[in-house]
Amino acid sequence: MKTACPRSAWLATPLALLASAAVMADAAPPAYVAQSGDLMHLDNGVMIDGQDLETQDGYTSGFRLTAGFSPLRLPFLDLGAEVSYRESDEVPTRSGGQALILDTISLGGSLVAGLRFGQWGLYAKSGFAEWEGDPIVPNDTLALDTAGTTRVQGFGIRLQFNGLVSRVEYEEFNEPSMAHLNLVTASIHIPF
Repeated sequence: MKTACPRSAWLATPLALLASAAVMADAAPPAYVAQSGDLMHLDNGVMIDGQDLETQDGYTSGFRLTAGFSPLRLPFLDLGAEVSYRESDEVPTRSGGQALILDTISLGGSLVAGLRFGQWGLYAKSGFAEWEGDPIVPNDTLALDTAGTTRVQGFGIRLQFNGLVSRVEYEEFNEPSMAHLNLVTASIHIPF
C-alpha cells in the first residue's frame, strides 16, 4: 500500500536546493576563476565563468567559457570544462621553411581541475583544439589551406588576499602553426 508524501516533503527539496545554492554562492570561488564577481551560480551548484580573450600584439581575439563545480564531499577540489574560440588575423609564421602570414580560427575544449589551499589556488587544464589557417599570399599559386587538431594544455596559480585577486596562467598549443596562441597571462583585480 502506497502512502502519499506530505506536502512539506515536496517543498523541502526545492528549499534545500535554494539553501545549498546560497551556500555555494558564499563559498570560495574555484581555483581557475579570475574574478569571483563574474561567476554565475546555478541552482544545481554549477558555476559558469566567461572571459574575453585578446592578445597584446592585437593578432588574436576570442572568448573562453568555463562551467564547473566543487564536489560537496571534497570542498577544496574544483572540476570543470572549458570551451574557447580564438580568431587571429595576419599572424607571421613559418611552414616548410617558407615564411607565411596566416589568418587562423580555433575552437577548443579542455577539462580543468584545481585545488584550493586557503588563499592559494592551483589548477591545470588539458584538451584539444580544432584549427584552420588560411595563408595570405599575394600570389595565388602559393596559397595553401592548413587545418588540424592539436593538444592544448596549461596550468595556473591564483592568489586571493582581502578582495585582491591575482592570477598567472600558461597555456600551450602543441602545433607549430599555432604557436602564436601559446600564452602567458597575468592579471590583478582590485575591487573598489
